[in-house]
Amino acid sequence: MANEAEDKCRLDKWLWAARFFKTRSLATAAIDTGKVHVDGDRVKPAKEVHIGQVIHIRNRDFEIEVNVQALSNVRRGAPEAALLYNETTESIAKRENAKLTGEHDFAQRDRGAGRPTKRQLRDIKKFTGSAY
Repeated sequence: MANEAEDKCRLDKWLWAARFFKTRSLATAAIDTGKVHVDGDRVKPAKEVHIGQVIHIRNRDFEIEVNVQALSNVRRGAPEAALLYNETTESIAKRENAKLTGEHDFAQRDRGAGRPTKRQLRDIKKFTGSAY
C-alpha cells in the first residue's frame, strides 16, 4: 500500500519536494501562470507526475528542463532532492550560454546607480536649500 502512495505525486508537491520552489503555494502560482510545462503542455497543479516525463520550468532567475527520475511527496535535503530529476543536456547548454552572455543580469545594477537613497536626498536638500 505504501508503494502505491509513492507511485502518485502531484506536480506542485513534486516541484516543492525537488526544491525548485520554496513553498507549495509558490509552485502552484508558477504552474497557474504558465511557467511550468509538462511534456510541452500547460497543466494544472494537481496533474500527476510520472517517471520519465519532461518538465520545463521558467522562473525569473533561471530556465531549466528536467527529466523526472523519481517521485516524492516529502521535502528532504538538497542532495536527496537532486536525485528526483536529471537536467537535460540542452538545458545545461542553454544555462551555460545565458551565463556567458549575461542574459539574466538585466535587472541588476550597481549600488548608487538609479534613484537617490534617503541619505543622498537629505544631502541634496541641504545643498540646494529646497525640497528635491
